[in-house]
Amino acid sequence: MEKVIIKKLKGITGQVVVPADKSISHRSVILGAISRGRTEIHNFLESEDCLWTVDVFKRLGVEIETAKLSLIVKGRGLRGLKKAAGALYFGNSGTGLRLTAGVLSGSPFVSILTGDDSLSKRPMKRITMPLRQMGAVIAGKEDADYLPLEVKGRGLRAIDYQSPIASAQVKSSILLAGLYAEGTTTITEPFKSRDHTERMLSRFGADLKVEGLSISLRPGPELAADKVEIPSDISSASFFMVAAAILKNAELCLKGVGVNPTRIGIIEILKAMQADIQVTNISSDSFEPQADIIVKSKGLKPFKIDGNLIPRLIDEIPVLMVAATQADGESIIKDAAELRVKETDRINSMVRGLRKLGASVNVTGNDVIIKGPTVLKGNVVSSFGDHRTAMSMIIAGLAAEGETTVLDTACIKTSFPGFMEVIFKLKR
Repeated sequence: MEKVIIKKLKGITGQVVVPADKSISHRSVILGAISRGRTEIHNFLESEDCLWTVDVFKRLGVEIETAKLSLIVKGRGLRGLKKAAGALYFGNSGTGLRLTAGVLSGSPFVSILTGDDSLSKRPMKRITMPLRQMGAVIAGKEDADYLPLEVKGRGLRAIDYQSPIASAQVKSSILLAGLYAEGTTTITEPFKSRDHTERMLSRFGADLKVEGLSISLRPGPELAADKVEIPSDISSASFFMVAAAILKNAELCLKGVGVNPTRIGIIEILKAMQADIQVTNISSDSFEPQADIIVKSKGLKPFKIDGNLIPRLIDEIPVLMVAATQADGESIIKDAAELRVKETDRINSMVRGLRKLGASVNVTGNDVIIKGPTVLKGNVVSSFGDHRTAMSMIIAGLAAEGETTVLDTACIKTSFPGFMEVIFKLKR
């Protein structure tokens, strides 16, 4: 079991370049595979999660050339995928599996989808139910709610789906299946989730229309391959944004970070906490905007997160819980049920870890209240196998008195290989 031992820092300065966006990396491979032509992908995230997606599409007959931080995907078109020999293994990647399930629902062969122990415990009925409504034949444990899943692809019919949750994975799975369906597929969300799939589908030539919280897709000609430049991942940047905000004598510049409007909830919350944060050098040359983010240390005020903010920063809530321990007052997180069905129950993992460091945290159902500021004290904590919990607890350790040991940190490789190398390179 890998572990990290971290000590308190008095301050940090410097420039940081975090890895490429994980969500966009997955989508670039999937869309490239089912397009016609060569898709060039630059600044690809070479994390375990994304590399499993690459492996899956190679096994589905797609030729993919790899070089350092770049890929060339030689697309086979919508109907050019081939049946894989054996099960398709997605490791810990919920994004890769759920989006690929949409593609395979319209592909005329049988596929078995599997993953690791953590992914096998995550709910899948949120995608298998609408995909079945479209005509896919899907079997799996507990009425196709858990892996392994058997997907029998066939001709699909369009649906008008009212999603009970705001989930980019659910929305994307249905839209990708809609490429193979007869008629116009429409999905409506209760709140707007991240829109990387819509942006990339439009970039590749799909007939897609967005009206408020509804997205409609009409199948048309083959998707056309394109060049994809992937910005740095704002979810990965969030750990360093919070570190700079809570440590004294800190100033960090995070370069080339994706600032898609559906992903900048972390910036909005830090500004609401009165953090010293600037977004500069904004570029919209690509289909995904990016910018430099400068954060300096400053006393923080508490925050409240609920409603439509939740899907816009669901991956950043764990590290914001760390920030809340250093804010002057009571921070509130409401309606965060989605945190319980990630790689682990992130409410449980973060609450247990922060309490071991001495934080004042109360939980009622899916609501969390954190009172600060608290002088954190080093202790031994666990990631519970979750990469975002692991990195959040490491950031907490940078602010804690003494020495903090975070157990089970191999999971960090799923999204941010090299995380500790970046930590140790920061100027103190």
